[in-house]
Amino acid sequence: MIFKNLANIITFSRIILSVVLWFVAPLSVSFGVIYLLCGFSDMIDGTIARKTGTATSFGAKLDSIADLLFVAVCLVRLLPVFNIPTWLLIWFIVIFFIKIINIISGFVCWKKLVLPHTTANKVSGLLLFLLPIAYEFVGLKYPAILICIVTSFAAIQEGYFISLSLFLNHTFHGH
Repeated sequence: MIFKNLANIITFSRIILSVVLWFVAPLSVSFGVIYLLCGFSDMIDGTIARKTGTATSFGAKLDSIADLLFVAVCLVRLLPVFNIPTWLLIWFIVIFFIKIINIISGFVCWKKLVLPHTTANKVSGLLLFLLPIAYEFVGLKYPAILICIVTSFAAIQEGYFISLSLFLNHTFHGH
């Protein structure tokens, strides 16, 4: 039974660890350890689900919720630590709104939460995950530019896939 739910247990642990992360001092050793555990859990939960044949739509949604919570906690806890230039903050806000529009349009079109796990979204997630580590070595500017470029592409691609799937569904099903 535990092996059947192992991926979801790992994903759920990321939710718990993200909540714990809220109460830990940013960029402290404890923060770093919990942060790395969250990242590791994100890397292995989907792999375990696919390898054990236990991947489910519930697990994918739980993973998306865990990712969203982890990112939100990290943003709230780390943004005050970083000295973010206005242009970068504006870029981030634009990406955020594109993602929100994608979520809303996916929900309106499909009556369910649509969060595509595209390669571009995965690369964006990896780069975002590496940002605090890169920050310690090279600062914020160059890693943030790379992240914003990749994440902008991922957000636009996600919106394109959502609209394309709606178009194809209407075209082939006569809606």
